[in-house]
Amino acid sequence: MQLPKLEDLGPLKSKRVLVRCDLNVPMSGGVITDDLRIRLPIDTLVWLLDQGAEKLTVCSHLGRPKGKPDPKYSIAPVRQRLYELLEARGADTSRVELLENLRYNAGEEANDPEFVASLVKDQDLYVDDAFGAVHRAHASIVGPPAFLPSAAGRVLAREVDVLGTLLTNPERPFVAVLGGAKVSDKLGVIEALLERVDTLVLGGGMCFTFLAAQGHSVGSSLFEHDQVATCQRLLSSVQITGKRIVLPIDIIALSPGGVFGPGKEPTGEVLESSPDLPDEWMGLDIGPKTAAIFSGIIADAATVFWNGPMGVFEDRRFAAGTRAVAEAVASAKAFTVVGGGDSASALKAFGVDDQVDHLSTGGGASLEFIERGDLPGLAALRSAAA
Repeated sequence: MQLPKLEDLGPLKSKRVLVRCDLNVPMSGGVITDDLRIRLPIDTLVWLLDQGAEKLTVCSHLGRPKGKPDPKYSIAPVRQRLYELLEARGADTSRVELLENLRYNAGEEANDPEFVASLVKDQDLYVDDAFGAVHRAHASIVGPPAFLPSAAGRVLAREVDVLGTLLTNPERPFVAVLGGAKVSDKLGVIEALLERVDTLVLGGGMCFTFLAAQGHSVGSSLFEHDQVATCQRLLSSVQITGKRIVLPIDIIALSPGGVFGPGKEPTGEVLESSPDLPDEWMGLDIGPKTAAIFSGIIADAATVFWNGPMGVFEDRRFAAGTRAVAEAVASAKAFTVVGGGDSASALKAFGVDDQVDHLSTGGGASLEFIERGDLPGLAALRSAAA
């Protein structure tokens, strides 16, 4: 996909540039707990300043304030950290302004023309470096390219380059590992990946609907009855194409009435079982035999894409499966891509987040890009004003 690059913007001396970043960092009590999304666009901002831009107006959303100001989602801590990082690179922060949270204005998510007009007023150029938001047709994403010469920043360009390679020319064998809660949430991605991968490995809550489609009993595990026929169709399709869908052969389950999850006092018995679970027992992780199989498939791959944990890894009783996959991806000889979100959190929790080739900044955006091959923000850049 050919997107306009920073170098395509022409001379930047005395230009005013609107820069959309994805600074939607995790916060706890007003304190940033992971500043990765602030660190990533620094290269783009420093390059623009070094090229002589008169002023950078940086903008981002933070959380979900629902269209009105909310002190909980103030951009102030992000602004402080952004300026610290820029100053550490020798940048002149007097030429950088970070606007307040875009989602304080309902016009952002509504793509309101008046809000777009307020963003582009007095601006000469637009740069989109917010891959984590380009799947949204929001004002700051799709609006400015209609009025300003535009380009993709370094973060966005890298994401599209890497994920585009997965879609068009991956080294083989190409293995995708998907977890997460529901088949219905990732059905489009599953179908898109089955057209491209050699092996699709499925864990997490979604595996139980597939196991049910094979006739296994799944106890009280997360299960979508209305997706069983779809899973049966997908399982049948791989028999025709010669590709593989690999499902768990053993499960770690919690007894009826047991309590699990982050921030809760764990209770209940834990059982290692075949795929067939006793009534009322809930599957919450893949078992050790499955973890070994999944790890072996990853080790033999040339390209690996992983999105979604294998279980409720925040509860240490159900963390072993996700840990095994995270460590397998980290140690793989393959080109490894991790699709952000909970997978990125798992990598960090297990101390291997610096051992993958590409860690996407947008979980939802990466999945939608793989499913559709394009996103609203990318289309807007390609058709930007001259």
